[in-house]
Amino acid sequence: MRSTRVTRGLAAAAAAAALCLSPSLPAAAAPAAPAAPVPAPGRALPSGSHFYVDLGSKAAAQAVADARAGDPRNAAAMARLASWPVAQWFNGTDDPADTTAAMARLQRRAALQHQTPVAVAYNVPGRDCSQYSAGGAADSGQYAAWVDALARGIGTRRTVVVLEPDGLALSPAYCGGTAAQQADRLAEIRGAAQRLEQRPGAVVYLDAGHSGWQAVGTMAQLLVDGGIAHARGFFLDVSNYRTDAELVRYGTQVAGCVWYLRTTPGATADDCANQYWPAADADAWYAAHVPAGADLPHFVVDTSRNGQGPWEAPAGTYPDPQTWCNPPGRGLGTRPTADTGVPLLDAYLWIKVPGESDGSCTRGTAGPADPEYGAVDPAAGVWWPDQAHGLAARAVPALTANPHVVG
Repeated sequence: MRSTRVTRGLAAAAAAAALCLSPSLPAAAAPAAPAAPVPAPGRALPSGSHFYVDLGSKAAAQAVADARAGDPRNAAAMARLASWPVAQWFNGTDDPADTTAAMARLQRRAALQHQTPVAVAYNVPGRDCSQYSAGGAADSGQYAAWVDALARGIGTRRTVVVLEPDGLALSPAYCGGTAAQQADRLAEIRGAAQRLEQRPGAVVYLDAGHSGWQAVGTMAQLLVDGGIAHARGFFLDVSNYRTDAELVRYGTQVAGCVWYLRTTPGATADDCANQYWPAADADAWYAAHVPAGADLPHFVVDTSRNGQGPWEAPAGTYPDPQTWCNPPGRGLGTRPTADTGVPLLDAYLWIKVPGESDGSCTRGTAGPADPEYGAVDPAAGVWWPDQAHGLAARAVPALTANPHVVG
């Protein structure tokens, strides 16, 4: 998983200048409608929610840089990008008090703008299977203390918590780990969900990978074992590129399979119809095994880079195409919103920060250059102006300013 630490932000004047670069995006605008500061019964995410927009984001800084460089077209595009909400990542600190303080700052900023923050908790031991975003807490005890510190910073305000991208789909059992390591990971995620559940405003979602990865039944069982009972639901497609339609179908199947596994004696993961079944057969299975009125977990989808769908390298081009890693030709996807029109889909969100590199990809070659770009990609989490510009230019739908920050 590729991420960045919580942005401390630029000076307010710089952010305002960035937003002024687009005539359709005035600088001093306030959100059009506030999000509720306390949770609704059942920890629901109201359809009218407006998510936190960081006016000191990297996109805002890029807008300023582009304007100073005499590039008004990209400056305007980056100002439009900066007007949309993007999740804030928490990657762990040496001092738990720093984590609490960072979350409390996010809460204050979101409260001033009457918006709901989206926070990514990304610090589980052995995260990212020791790949480009390796790291995390030293052990389970340190991780639990870190989650407690994060929870203290949340306080009582409604906060969407994206708990550990890749934490379940890329858990140790799926990257060469031992049975003991897998048991630890499930306990760590489950414990984190339980701790966050104590915060009345926390709306927690667990990792469910994406539709081109784990089979539905496998993912549903991981969610059950990882504590879905203590969460609102699960999230899909963080840092990936699957299409909205494919993800909604997959998420709906995962939700149904979770219910089936939790309520059916003797049920196993292999029982559930999965995304590789013929569509009609899968639909028939769920119609027969999951009641229409069943209480299913909900989900959210990361659409920060899926506007063009997944990248497919020409056959035989690379030993390992690494289709997830800085693929060329991608674009921003559906804008963040809690008005999805899909009963189980709580929100489309931009969880991965658009414009941050996935890592220094080599696609199975000797490297160090990425053969798709002819240069070495920035390290994971580093801002990459060319990528940000490209994502904005190829956005589907075309990138416009966020109407909720337009006065």
